[in-house]
Amino acid sequence: MTTTRNATQIEAPADVPVIRLVREFDAPRERVFRAWVDPELFVRWVGPRSIDTTVDVWDARSGGEWRYTASRGTDFRMAFWGCFHQVREPERLVQTFTFEGEPDGVSLETMVFEELPDGRTRVVATSVVESFEIRDQIVASGMETGVVEGYEKLDELLAEDA
Repeated sequence: MTTTRNATQIEAPADVPVIRLVREFDAPRERVFRAWVDPELFVRWVGPRSIDTTVDVWDARSGGEWRYTASRGTDFRMAFWGCFHQVREPERLVQTFTFEGEPDGVSLETMVFEELPDGRTRVVATSVVESFEIRDQIVASGMETGVVEGYEKLDELLAEDA
């Protein structure tokens, strides 16, 4: 596992049912953005280290759809799906996100890719959910492990081509 100087911030503001993730990466925003929209790259970094990800559908364009399955051996399998509302390379990605096990729980996610000095990038990901209860369940679900480990794997992926 690689350590990074870039800490992941996970925020759940008290006044809105939102989860905000803020993370900096030591790579240009074009490369970071590509890792979000290229399915071959996406599966290499998303989620915790103990999970394998398979893309079932991936059409990363405004109006396109996506679906992927996360699994651990034969005893654990979860699927997620949604649509790409807006893909504006390399600065903005807006999509819906649904856990197949809770099909009524749709969130709207916006990822903003900010160019920083020295070829670095800050990603601010904001997920809007239906209620504070759902937001708090997501935060308590262990999502922090998947987010932190996923971003560490993304650091490693980005360092391969540096």
